[in-house]
Amino acid sequence: MKLTATALGLCVTTAMLAGCGGGGDDPGSPSGGGDVVDGGTFTMAIAGDPGKLDPHSSASTQLFTVNQLAYDNLVAVNGDGEIEPQLASEWTVDGTTVTFTLNDNITCADGSDFTATTVVDNVAYVGDPKNKSPYLGTFLPVGATAKADDAAGTVTVTLAQPAPFVLNGFASLPMVCESGLADRPSLAAETAGTGPYELTEAVPGDHYTYQIRDGYAWGPDGASTDENGMPDTVVMKVVQNEGTAANLLLSGEVNAATIQGPDVKRLDGANLFSNSTPAMVGEQWYNHNEGRETSDAEVRMALTTALDLDELASVATAGEGTPATTLASLAPTSCPGDSISEALPAQDVDAAKAALDGREVTFLYSSAAGTAVSAAAELAAQQWEAAGAKVTTKALDETALQGVIFGTGDWDIAWVPLNVSSPDQLVPFLSGPGVAEGGTNFAGIDNPDYTAAVQEATAMNGVEGCDTWLEAESNLVAAADLVPFANNQVKTFGNGAEFEYPGQLVPTSIRMLAK
Repeated sequence: MKLTATALGLCVTTAMLAGCGGGGDDPGSPSGGGDVVDGGTFTMAIAGDPGKLDPHSSASTQLFTVNQLAYDNLVAVNGDGEIEPQLASEWTVDGTTVTFTLNDNITCADGSDFTATTVVDNVAYVGDPKNKSPYLGTFLPVGATAKADDAAGTVTVTLAQPAPFVLNGFASLPMVCESGLADRPSLAAETAGTGPYELTEAVPGDHYTYQIRDGYAWGPDGASTDENGMPDTVVMKVVQNEGTAANLLLSGEVNAATIQGPDVKRLDGANLFSNSTPAMVGEQWYNHNEGRETSDAEVRMALTTALDLDELASVATAGEGTPATTLASLAPTSCPGDSISEALPAQDVDAAKAALDGREVTFLYSSAAGTAVSAAAELAAQQWEAAGAKVTTKALDETALQGVIFGTGDWDIAWVPLNVSSPDQLVPFLSGPGVAEGGTNFAGIDNPDYTAAVQEATAMNGVEGCDTWLEAESNLVAAADLVPFANNQVKTFGNGAEFEYPGQLVPTSIRMLAK
């Protein structure tokens, strides 16, 4: 799930993500800006280290970004929100039965065949709660089981209950080859996938190098590596400072970087190629778990009403953003609408003072989110302190931030935008088991009105349940269980290369340009 620290969650950001959208506002198309050249090296700056490379182990944006290179999904989602072939050439959804037919002659990077049984083994691993994959309930419905027919190349998935956006989930669930499934620890520092690139070097904290695979022909909608302009080598370079990443872009030392702060203006001024993705960039979470100041609903409400959210949104987006409207905001959004504006508690500093006097809270945000978010975080702390709270503010890199949220639990408030395109992908983060029980509800949220509305919406067919999904979100926002306050168009810039970036890099779309 793509959670994130800049903006796109499991997609264009820098902290935690939970799922990628399929499209966005793309001002340029690959190879549209000049002559392409074969081979060479494409270098992309990423805002944090992906950590353990096991593709089922984390919902961070950085792991999602590097996963796209070495791993494939059964299907893909295009910019119009339509499901397209990837590992699967065909599929059907009939109630609680989903059937996939695999493409022929799919091979793993080690040369072995990718089979229907391999898909079943992936479903079994993610679907087993003891493995604590954050993708269970996010991209794979809880209780789903699968059976394989290797001769026919088909996989039949049986759902425990209806899942209105089940194919969107499978479009974000990476498939691991048998060698990796058999030796799970090896996936921490190696790759075992069917993707267009294979990891050849890993230097944690610095860079990850991938080499192209010849003969790859089962990418999104049949994309292959036999295309003019594709790089032979892709390097993911860890650059935690956004200003530094912008400078490297301008100098040509990196070919791509996602930028959301004030540096956007100078990069636009340099007329660089860019892709733009709408995303949540301001989302405030509270730690509801026992023993924290924010376990008290009155304190959560006071911390919310102490803030001038419009001012925070303006500062966090350098004046370029808009108010948040839905929790699932990545385009193409499955349930467009506005679940937030009317539900968001209004500012009331006097009321907040009565509840916050002397309260001590720990506030976390990502140090990789850019200078605009840092300035907004400082402003939020000032407003809480003006209302009587004592605030310890910590800017953490993404690895440390996730370690606290999903590990030590030593936090009260955290700015961690979680970006997905369909509302069902948020459910495990907003309800159900917490981290201690092996779940992904890191904030410990327990809102009966949200849960009831989700149960009702889940029983409906796809977009027929959107009004109820939006009602569920409004229930959370009105109770100040979490506070979404800013959206923005997050830009990924290119220099010396063009590519598609609908929430995540599409490796087969990269085209190196002649200098």
